[in-house]
Amino acid sequence: QMQLIESGGGLVQAGGSLSLSCAASGRTFSSYRMGWFRQAPGKEREFVATINWNGGSTYYADSVKGRFTISRDNAKNTVYLQMNSLKPEDTALYYCAATNPLAYYSGAVYPRATNEYAYWGQGTQVTVSS
Repeated sequence: QMQLIESGGGLVQAGGSLSLSCAASGRTFSSYRMGWFRQAPGKEREFVATINWNGGSTYYADSVKGRFTISRDNAKNTVYLQMNSLKPEDTALYYCAATNPLAYYSGAVYPRATNEYAYWGQGTQVTVSS
């Protein structure tokens, strides 16, 4: 069982930056693909970014490509989301998620659907003012 705890959310003006962190429990963090999703009020949860086991491969939603960067530090059991050039439409509750571990994962190379992720954090709020 994996537990995920997000941090780093807050209020920022448009054009500003925020860095989110997601700390994971367990000793096999490097076996899990990780992703970030977000959910705005009244909208469905949407994919933001995903990273593979060793951090060598990433994939982004078109809406954040070139502005957001996902990374991971397996020694610290942590995945990050650096968000630059923030826009009011980036306002949402941001969730960290993990797939099943490598030995049990048979999903997409770049998992983007919520049902491809087995573990979720509680979310951290990001609010971008205009």
